[in-house]
Amino acid sequence: MAILEILEYPDSRLRTQAKPVLHVDDRIRRIVDDMFDTMYAAPGIGLAASQVNVHERIVTIDVSEDKSEPLVFINPEVTVLDGDPETMQEGCLSVPGFYEEVTRVEHCLVKALDRNGEPFELECRGLLAVCIQHEIDHLDGKLMVDYLSPLKRNRIKDKLEKKHKLEARKGKR
Repeated sequence: MAILEILEYPDSRLRTQAKPVLHVDDRIRRIVDDMFDTMYAAPGIGLAASQVNVHERIVTIDVSEDKSEPLVFINPEVTVLDGDPETMQEGCLSVPGFYEEVTRVEHCLVKALDRNGEPFELECRGLLAVCIQHEIDHLDGKLMVDYLSPLKRNRIKDKLEKKHKLEARKGKR
């Protein structure tokens, strides 16, 4: 298993639309395992394959306190169930160091394939519902900064570009 490089905003590869997984096989399961290793090491609670430059519809999530409830969603589809939209502070491994208010539905149904290619449905509320929506946005080439005002988005972009230039000079990128 490997820890993969997480792409950071404003990297244009984060805007790539992920393609559906046609066959869940050992290659896909290796990607899933590497994504969990990467997500836990970051540390994070969710990771979309797009964030590690794999443009296939794969999401890993674990919102448990002790990292004991790993969830895999391959080709996920979300249906809004009910409830008012909820505003929560979101962070993102591709937008490190920034936490912003984003409004999403707080109750949804997710249909997906598991790591063995078996279809399943999961009703999600609260943090899990927000997390799955956030990660599916990544698969669609959308980022949490897209929910912010242009002024906030540009400030974040400028700060991260400056950080990336400093890291490049130090040989870290």
